[in-house]
Amino acid sequence: MSARPTAPKGVRAARKAAAGAAPGPLAIVAPPGRPLVDHRIYTIALRKMPEFLQVFNELAMPVLMQTLGHPLGFWTSLVGPQNQFVHLWAYESLADYERRSAARDAHPDFARYLAASGHLITAQETRLIRAVAMAGWAAAPVDTAR
Repeated sequence: MSARPTAPKGVRAARKAAAGAAPGPLAIVAPPGRPLVDHRIYTIALRKMPEFLQVFNELAMPVLMQTLGHPLGFWTSLVGPQNQFVHLWAYESLADYERRSAARDAHPDFARYLAASGHLITAQETRLIRAVAMAGWAAAPVDTAR
C-alpha cells in the first residue's frame, strides 16, 4: 500500500490558518445605512497565500480597522480562479468611501503594508456595489445547525 500524498507546505499552512477561522456560515448583508460595498479581490502569487494572510493581518488590519471600520468579511477562493483573497467593506455613500479611503492611504503605517505585500499580490480588482431591495425577499437567517 502506498503512502498517502501530502499537501505542499504552503497548502498545509493555509489549511491550518483556515481551520482557525470563525466557524459557521455568514449572511452577507449591507448594514443598515451603509448600502455601498467595496468588493475587493486580490490575486495572490502561487503558494504565497499564507504569507499574504499573515502580512495582511499584521500590517493592514490595524490600519484598516482605524480608518475603514469593521469589514463585512474575508474569503479565499475554493472553486474557480485560484489564489484569490476577497474582502468586503460597507460605506454610507460614495463620499464616505472616498473619505475613509483617503484616511487609509494617508495613514503613516499603510506604506509598510504596501511595501510588505507588493511582491505577493499579482492583481487587484476593486468594485463598488450597491445594495438592492428585492420585493418579497429579505436576508436569509443564518442556519448555524448545519
